Amino acid sequence: MILIIYAHPYPQHSHANRRMLEQISALPDVEVRSLYQLYPDFNINIAAEQAAVSRASLVVWQHPMQWYSIPPLLKLWIDKVLSHGWAYGHGGNALHGKSLLWAVTTGGSEHHFDIGDYPGFEVLAQPLQATAVYCGMTWLPPFAMHCTFVCDDETLSAHARRYKQCLMNWLEEEQHGQS
Repeated sequence: MILIIYAHPYPQHSHANRRMLEQISALPDVEVRSLYQLYPDFNINIAAEQAAVSRASLVVWQHPMQWYSIPPLLKLWIDKVLSHGWAYGHGGNALHGKSLLWAVTTGGSEHHFDIGDYPGFEVLAQPLQATAVYCGMTWLPPFAMHCTFVCDDETLSAHARRYKQCLMNWLEEEQHGQS
């Protein structure tokens, strides 16, 4: 099962993420948990979220980039749900063998990440990748959709189809690995 942890603070204003979700809506065995819809008060039901993660083979953190980082509710979700003794630490092996995909949209181009002492988009993935690896997960190459503020409908749809294909490729590889 694929679990998408969707964290868009303003989903009504989303063009790119909405298209991504529309594209994958017909895929089998996909569950989408919209954090800002489920927890507008930021009071996360940890047991429900851990149960959802337990059912999944692939966890996707899907969100728009906000100030070169993840939205605050996704950060809180990571802090609360990936708890000691469950996700890591003594007896914390609930995530071992699961895969993690970071699916992120950005308003600007890849050149917006060429600033600072450590330029490049890849450096932003490091904390998320380290979290996945620390919890025993397999980190997959990130899916990034850039320039979403200026993309036309055709381009957004093409990127959303690429996202769907990414998930379908994972499903196919997973099925072949089990045969």
